[in-house]
Amino acid sequence: MSRVIHTDKAPAALGPYSQAIEVNGMLFVSGQIPFVPATMTLVSEDVKEQTRQSLENVKAIVEAAGYSMKDVVKAGVFIKDMNDFAAINEVYNEYLGDVKPARACVEVARLPKDVKVEIEVIAVK
Repeated sequence: MSRVIHTDKAPAALGPYSQAIEVNGMLFVSGQIPFVPATMTLVSEDVKEQTRQSLENVKAIVEAAGYSMKDVVKAGVFIKDMNDFAAINEVYNEYLGDVKPARACVEVARLPKDVKVEIEVIAVK
């Protein structure tokens, strides 16, 4: 059986999907872009601030489901420009550096709302 996760502490879904789904002790968090939940607007043009906001959104969903960032086992990071890799990693390390989940990081042609970063995770209890 699965459970849909929703929190007002993360941006509402921009399409027909859930913020996260929990099934059999696993949490699948949809890609989070750097929108401020209260205003549904972009946090800033700065890639570090965008990364931080994306991860804050991920964290809010993970915690709303009763997990913690220490439960994250896999992350997917989608970035607009691979030249931002080091800056993104610096912020990512603040949130997941101790956990060091498996990860993919890919440069993509375009992200929703033309943001610079989108992050998704899988967590396991």
